[in-house]
Amino acid sequence: MAGSKENNSGGPRGARSTVRALFPILNWLPEYRSPRLLHDLFAGVTLAAYAIPVAMAYALLAGLTPQVGLYCYIGSGAVYALFATSRHLAIGPTAAISVMVASVVGTMAAGDPVLFASIASATAGLVALLCFLAWALKLSSFVSFISETILTGFKAGAALSIAITQLPKLFGVSGGSGNFFQRFEFLFRQLPETQPVVLVIGICSLVVLFAGDRFYPRRPFALLVVALSTAAVSAFHLTDLGVQVVGTIPKGLPKFSFPSVGMQHMEEILELAFACFLLSYVESIAAARTFGTKHGYTIDPRQELLGLGAANLLAAFGQGYPVAGGLSQSAVNEGAGARTPLSLFFASISLSFVLFFLTGLLRDLPQAVLAAVVIVAVSRFIKISDFRTLWRVSRIEFHVALVAFFGVLLLGILKGVTISAVASILFLLRFLARPHVAVLGRIPGTSRFADLARHPDNEPFPGLFLFRVEAPLLYFNVDTVERLVLDAIHSAHVSRAPVKLVVCDLSTSPYIDVAGARMLARLVDQLELEGIGFRVAEAHAAVRDILRDTGVAPYLGGVDRRTSLGDIVQQFQIGSVAGGAPSCPGRG
Repeated sequence: MAGSKENNSGGPRGARSTVRALFPILNWLPEYRSPRLLHDLFAGVTLAAYAIPVAMAYALLAGLTPQVGLYCYIGSGAVYALFATSRHLAIGPTAAISVMVASVVGTMAAGDPVLFASIASATAGLVALLCFLAWALKLSSFVSFISETILTGFKAGAALSIAITQLPKLFGVSGGSGNFFQRFEFLFRQLPETQPVVLVIGICSLVVLFAGDRFYPRRPFALLVVALSTAAVSAFHLTDLGVQVVGTIPKGLPKFSFPSVGMQHMEEILELAFACFLLSYVESIAAARTFGTKHGYTIDPRQELLGLGAANLLAAFGQGYPVAGGLSQSAVNEGAGARTPLSLFFASISLSFVLFFLTGLLRDLPQAVLAAVVIVAVSRFIKISDFRTLWRVSRIEFHVALVAFFGVLLLGILKGVTISAVASILFLLRFLARPHVAVLGRIPGTSRFADLARHPDNEPFPGLFLFRVEAPLLYFNVDTVERLVLDAIHSAHVSRAPVKLVVCDLSTSPYIDVAGARMLARLVDQLELEGIGFRVAEAHAAVRDILRDTGVAPYLGGVDRRTSLGDIVQQFQIGSVAGGAPSCPGRG
């Protein structure tokens, strides 16, 4: 019977298809084979070894207790794996998010550690909510508004801002607060108070970590430094010489509960959550695409929103704070041989084992070592070569990167994220507001047309003016376009044969709004007074619809999908040879 058929649009098959779309793990787990198991097991254990010092360091950077970082890794990575389209992305705390949490939540909590932890967890819950909302509204494409140029400046500024918060721990001094320059001034004043033993531990840690990062970039070298420094503190009683250590870490997993905060904090938490959400998604997608391209598989940006949302939701319930997919931790996972997201499950199991049985070994871990771990991790974000490339390729983009860079240094990472996002949008609007208007000529020996300014050997046509606007025609750029076009027409009218027909090639204008349509109508009116005809060609379907719906199409002699720019040129040449007048649009 027709009514009993099962298909993808409804019934059990449709339900199964929907579930598989929501949980990609169901598509590959049934085909999982034992050879992959060893690769994923080794990668998971390696990732856990990397995460132990890094997660603890980032948690302290965020102003939380060190075990909170481990809690984030344990739950978030495992639940992300259920939704992941990336085979290598590793989820956990990141340096930039940690600093944002510390700077904003510290002010709200006013020294109350319980309230601090609750606000941090609530922020993760709101990040999850924003991820789910963006997934439901299909807003994954918004990541395109944050350009690589902006990220170049933002990451470099964030790296220096984070490093200056950790340098006091290397010298054994208290440090100060404020922006990068204020913290640097505080540190300089406190240098006479440096603790020699702490400085030696910090410098030795930096040397070993940088060497490991240089020669063994995808191995958990930090774990070796942690083991050696912890043993040295315990054996030589270095705490008596001023060395600050992590202290006692509670055994076992966290108690899962929903964070509770007062409504008076919600506005500030929402602002922080949005910044964390933006940074988390951009950073995660960038890392995921890096490994997807390398290994030849596709990332679904919308599905990744669901995975990040689930990861942050579990972080919220598990006494954690916002998490993201970091490039460094993902590189460790990939370099250790991960084949599937199952490596994240093995990493979670390994870290759970540490929390249940090995926390006592971490009690004497020096905080200077964790500071060194953070500094080495963020140093990868400072790439002078990227700034040199921008300077060589585009001075405008170089200056935009500098705006993001100094915005972070002067105003902090949270406001730096906002400045970066705004700068990205302004950067895009600047190009849209002043689009390039190309005067066209025919490429010799072909029926194609290109910019005469770039290719002077192109063939112009006496009495014919062809132009192309290389952008959408929108309300904020149409006045500029109209002025540029009329100036170019009048210049051509003087320098060459009098212009009889103007043709607008709309092939590079994928969209026009009402103001754009009306601007074309104004061009018709102005040129008609000068005895010049006006036509359009190569309009996209959506553009044709706008021109018809606004009543502008009749002014243009009609618009259709059959007439090409070459056809109009050919008709004009035939008319000119026959001695007739060019075809002018009517008002019908």
